[in-house]
Amino acid sequence: MALFHAGTGMILEVLAAPLRTHDMSRVAQLHPQLRAGDLLVADRGFCSFVHLALLCQRGVHGLLRIHQKRIVDFTSGRPHVIPGKDTNHRVQGKPRSEWIRRLGATDQIVRWYKPPICPAWLAAAQFAALGDSLEVRELRYRVGRKGFRVETVTLVTTLLDADVYTVAKLTGLYFARWRIETNFAHLKTTMGLDVLKCKTVDGVLKELMVFALVYNLVRLVMIEAAGRQKVDVERISFIDASRWLAAAYVGEPLSRLVVNPHRPNRYEPRVCKRRPKEYTMMTKARTELRKSLTAKPDSD
Repeated sequence: MALFHAGTGMILEVLAAPLRTHDMSRVAQLHPQLRAGDLLVADRGFCSFVHLALLCQRGVHGLLRIHQKRIVDFTSGRPHVIPGKDTNHRVQGKPRSEWIRRLGATDQIVRWYKPPICPAWLAAAQFAALGDSLEVRELRYRVGRKGFRVETVTLVTTLLDADVYTVAKLTGLYFARWRIETNFAHLKTTMGLDVLKCKTVDGVLKELMVFALVYNLVRLVMIEAAGRQKVDVERISFIDASRWLAAAYVGEPLSRLVVNPHRPNRYEPRVCKRRPKEYTMMTKARTELRKSLTAKPDSD
């Protein structure tokens, strides 16, 4: 899990965890990198009352896609359920947030309530220090771009002023979140982070740190080139910057780098270009596979 700076694309923090560890259990370790007044934009995996409340304690704002299991209803004055208090069997299908006021057809201020059970990843003292409720803003918009799988997106944010933070601005901010997927693609595909070579935990952690350091060095080259060539840093070719960095000698002036064309509505199919080789997958240890090659076949 990594925290990226939205303006520069540089890695601020990177964390490693065991396999099948949910990101929410480690997200609080990223919070020290955030300062009061910052805005954290993240996907639905990080959307919860506890996470938003922890951000508010630091004076940090959040803009998150609402988790698919949370019920969102934009009906004015609609009934709601308070978690841990309403145990009636009729509570099913009702939102767990209290409606406060309407800002638009699909834009409203609501009150989220603290869950009755402390998450396993949070200390009981920290959970007790959180408030019982939190005012947040829920909004929904349609995605009218060709090639996008998602048709509607529902967001929650602590930016409540609809005059300053319009729906158009918030949707643009969340759309910019997709850049993090491109950053991860550079790390995994362009730089080869998808397959790690080390066999020990310490070795893997060192390998991850080296990848992060080299990635940030490439980003520094891109930032310098963007300033000189008067273009947005995201338009500077990551591959061209990494190649220049690998071949440049000490004191060599930065040359002009490739500038990618501006393609805001570009979309491509999610397919693999090259077909895998026609061999069975390695699902056993190499020693066992060697033994199977020399084993005598059963006699008839």
